[in-house]
Amino acid sequence: MDIDTNTIACIEETAITVRSYRRRTTVPSKIYKLMDLKPEDSLRWIGLKDGSVILTKVPGERLGDDKKPEEEGDRTD
Repeated sequence: MDIDTNTIACIEETAITVRSYRRRTTVPSKIYKLMDLKPEDSLRWIGLKDGSVILTKVPGERLGDDKKPEEEGDRTD
């Protein structure tokens, strides 16, 4: 895979923890911030035939101040 080094924001390495059938790794803080990850987000891992992996953010659902509870007149039941 050819990578234009001018597009690299950071390079990080992490260990893999293996316990029984589980494999875990930590998202480095620089990557966490770069991807603007939130606790409710998920990561999508795409493995390519050449052994490379593409990692993308899958935004989770957020309930923020912009979500208003139903008002009396809005109910349909």
